[in-house]
Amino acid sequence: MTNNLEYYKVFYYAAKLGSLTMAAEALAISQPAVSQSLKQLESIIGAKLFVRVAKGVKLTSEGALLYSYVAKGYEQIELGEKKVVQMLNLELGEMRIGASDMTLRFFLLPYLEKFHEQYPGIKVTVTNAPTPETLYYLQEGKIDFGVVSTPFEAVPGIQAIRVKEIEDIFIAGRKFIQYKNKMLDLKDLEKLPIISLEKRTSTRSYMDGFLEKNGVVMNPEFELATSDMIVQFTLRNLGVGSIMREFAAEYLESGKLFALRFNKIIPKRHFCVVTDTGSQLSAAARNLLQIIYSDIDT
Repeated sequence: MTNNLEYYKVFYYAAKLGSLTMAAEALAISQPAVSQSLKQLESIIGAKLFVRVAKGVKLTSEGALLYSYVAKGYEQIELGEKKVVQMLNLELGEMRIGASDMTLRFFLLPYLEKFHEQYPGIKVTVTNAPTPETLYYLQEGKIDFGVVSTPFEAVPGIQAIRVKEIEDIFIAGRKFIQYKNKMLDLKDLEKLPIISLEKRTSTRSYMDGFLEKNGVVMNPEFELATSDMIVQFTLRNLGVGSIMREFAAEYLESGKLFALRFNKIIPKRHFCVVTDTGSQLSAAARNLLQIIYSDIDT
């Protein structure tokens, strides 16, 4: 059958339009070529498909039966072509992104808002997970790309591009006011009740690693799943929170919380866009990344 698809295409247009002349015009071929194709198909099928009438051609009973099936298939092909064009034009489609609460809220969300305004027909699915899980989802092909925070181990085939610098700090409330504006040693953290994220996060891994290099072991009294909860626990004076600055910006500005100062600077980290170099990105994902990268370059 695959060798005869062109014959079926001619048959479809001749049956649909009821005219060999009109079918020839629609297909941009000559009328004799249309007639020849139909004769070939009739020979293959072993049945007469058309009879001539005053204003063109009419399907025989066999032809009508065949057309009922051919029309469904051909129209589905045309619909498929149309949908692909719409996808390439970002009129429809789906994009899957992996991001943590932190990267989504403080980096990705404004770009998603901008993208959605321009391309409302694209469905966007965000898988909310910490960096290690996001990298795993990327390797498994479950997401198109991810936005993660450093540090993370290099993964073969995964490209990482830095898109934003971030700062880790320790915050405290009025119960620890004696430490405000005081220069502390990192070792002082061992004496304080620490509130941090769980160990499976890149933020916790980074802080543990940095402190260990400086001879400090952090044993948190509270290990929480989200940075927002760390802020809430700190506001209630349950301890000193280890957090990215932007999560506490509102309370630092109002004076409800303050950032501890240390005699050694905590090195800054980065948000990174990660992609699988072995996979082809969808048109939607390519466009969103173009929006992100063009903004970063400027």
